[in-house]
Amino acid sequence: MTTNIRPLRAEDFPDVGRIFFCAIHEGTRHVYTLDQRRAWAGDTVNLAGWKDRVKDLSGFIAEEGGEAVGFMTIDQTGYVDLAFVLPSAAGRGIGGALLMAVEDWAARNSADRLTTAASLAARPFFEKRGWCVGKEEEVDRQGVALTRFQMHKTIVRDDEQGSSTASGPP
Repeated sequence: MTTNIRPLRAEDFPDVGRIFFCAIHEGTRHVYTLDQRRAWAGDTVNLAGWKDRVKDLSGFIAEEGGEAVGFMTIDQTGYVDLAFVLPSAAGRGIGGALLMAVEDWAARNSADRLTTAASLAARPFFEKRGWCVGKEEEVDRQGVALTRFQMHKTIVRDDEQGSSTASGPP
């Protein structure tokens, strides 16, 4: 099946909310408890919250057969805030395709470094693609502690050829 990567739009909020909810409740159950997943994503998809949030986000959404199956966001500083793929679509290269789109966007928009706060489930994904772990930290979500990792990747520019790529530490 062909994966289409396109810019994220405000009207994608129902799909973003569904993907986020499913990715956390199903896709992270091997590393986070039910209480942790509920504190992170709630008990239901918060469509009103996602409608407000998505309108201010920049990023990309992945579609297969007309269905949204993943999304990734990035801001002007190079911070990747949200990176989620439906568990039913995991392992098919969707996350990697979204990350390539984000890294290309960052390089075109003069970001020198990409950063993220990766979950226990996302850390291996980013490490496999050349991201480096900075520090482990615990964050509080509704009174529940969640472990995550500050991660980064430097963007290397090839000025002679006018192209850019992201790489690990210098």
